[in-house]
Amino acid sequence: MKILVTGGAGFIGSHLVDALVRRGHKVRVLDNLEEQVHHGEKPDYLHPGAEYLWGDVRDRRLLSKALRGIEILFHEAACVGVGQSMYQIDKYVDNNTRSASILLDMIVNKKLPIQKMVVASSMSIYGEGAYRCADCGPVFPSVRPEEQLRRRQWEMLCPRCRKPLEPQPTAEEKPLAPTSVYAITKRDHEELFLTVGRAYRIPTVALRYFNVYGPRQNLSNPYTGVCAIFSARIKNNNPPLIFEDGLQSRDFVHVSDIVQANLLVMKNHRADGQAFNVGTGHSTSILEIARTLGRLYGNDIDPEIPKRFRAGDIRHCYAEISKLRAIGFQPTVKLKDGLRQLVQWGQHVAAKDEVQKAASELETRGLTRG
Repeated sequence: MKILVTGGAGFIGSHLVDALVRRGHKVRVLDNLEEQVHHGEKPDYLHPGAEYLWGDVRDRRLLSKALRGIEILFHEAACVGVGQSMYQIDKYVDNNTRSASILLDMIVNKKLPIQKMVVASSMSIYGEGAYRCADCGPVFPSVRPEEQLRRRQWEMLCPRCRKPLEPQPTAEEKPLAPTSVYAITKRDHEELFLTVGRAYRIPTVALRYFNVYGPRQNLSNPYTGVCAIFSARIKNNNPPLIFEDGLQSRDFVHVSDIVQANLLVMKNHRADGQAFNVGTGHSTSILEIARTLGRLYGNDIDPEIPKRFRAGDIRHCYAEISKLRAIGFQPTVKLKDGLRQLVQWGQHVAAKDEVQKAASELETRGLTRG
């Protein structure tokens, strides 16, 4: 098959490109080498068996060239950074939502013979995860009130009876309630692709990635995943910076399992027209991640927990993955094994610690509070 991967020089996209080339597909990559991620340089891990076009998805002339002859599209390109998106609003909406609209506009108006589209969505579109109240049953709460957070009462309370809630696996049916500009643009990605695919009878799948980690995740980008951010701090002998109390939890999924999910839905027609969670079905606290990485790097430096909070942060969210399991998905990488692999790779790459600078940006704009 002739396949286009937008963002194919990035963390997730490059692993997907490797897997597609190994399986004998003809793969083309369109990537703008985002300065914040690549620092103006082509990464050394690029697969020589793929074709590369350097530029922006919003460049219609280049996009026309990239789409020529393509049968399958994987749209991975996006600006990533939840906190940063809250003050670089135009950049995120333009790079993410507008680029998706231009891509789809070209496909349908040029009547390109695309046979399948797979778009990268995100768990961030849920906002808070799913919960259960012992008295009231299932609950899908909104963000915690600021007055509650100022009292350092971090856990979710039932909006009806005010009792503590128990986190539950978050299924695809949960109402979407994004709490950041980034999350809104990922919801846009998903809804644009599924709506256009349905209207034009192009088989389309949206994959809601949970917290992805693994080799090639830029350790010098303070707006990327928490495993990479903590790695940069630890490698520079600085304590990982943790908001709230560190007991907030997420579902950490290895990049190889993300690739597995993409390959699965590419071939499986039962996935068409749907959105799927891609995670492990297990939750892990942010504090445990920090401590595990410290041990693996041989630096047991204690995390810094100033008991401050960020606007829009959620407390718990982990994936219900039975829907994807039903068509053959099975997570293969255990968290400790995956973190060990990340550290083995991370010990040999540069990691500039820009976390304090990023935190100051949020502080200046009033997005962190205490």
